[in-house]
Amino acid sequence: MSRVGRLPIAIPAGVTVAVSEENVVTVKGPKGELVKAMNKDMNIAVENNEILVTRPSDDKEHRALHGLTRALINNMVIGVSEGYQKTLELVGVGYRAQLQGKKLVMNLGFSHPVEIEPLEGITFETPAPTKVVIKGIDKEVVGAQAADIRAWRKPEPYKGKGIKFEGEFIRRKEGKTGKK
Repeated sequence: MSRVGRLPIAIPAGVTVAVSEENVVTVKGPKGELVKAMNKDMNIAVENNEILVTRPSDDKEHRALHGLTRALINNMVIGVSEGYQKTLELVGVGYRAQLQGKKLVMNLGFSHPVEIEPLEGITFETPAPTKVVIKGIDKEVVGAQAADIRAWRKPEPYKGKGIKFEGEFIRRKEGKTGKK
């Protein structure tokens, strides 16, 4: 039995969950609504303010989908009740970010500023010129947007310059040594 899949998902107050015949899960909460189609083989039941995910057999595919389905539904429930956020730090001389309306504008050492439009359901915040907070209700979209922004200037190992996740450790390398 899947250790993740067999755990029930508690439904917090203010969140409603509906499962259709085709295993389309709709989760509504104070922050918004998420809809996702799950595999038709999985059995998803809502009872006693809990969501239970069971699998029809012990096939390899069903075992793999069991924990995945439960984790995806749990992420949806957390997203509509609390939301998700990722924080990025800009490290480098002259690296800074600012908001222009909803758009994020960053100076990253290029000859031009980098302008990034938020994906649907995403909001940007810049509490400091070198910090960017990405917020949203869909964990997958928040992570994808953060990865897209980080890809503009990945942290390099010699000086540590670039865009990194908050708390991320950058393994540093020693530079070249001169001839002796």
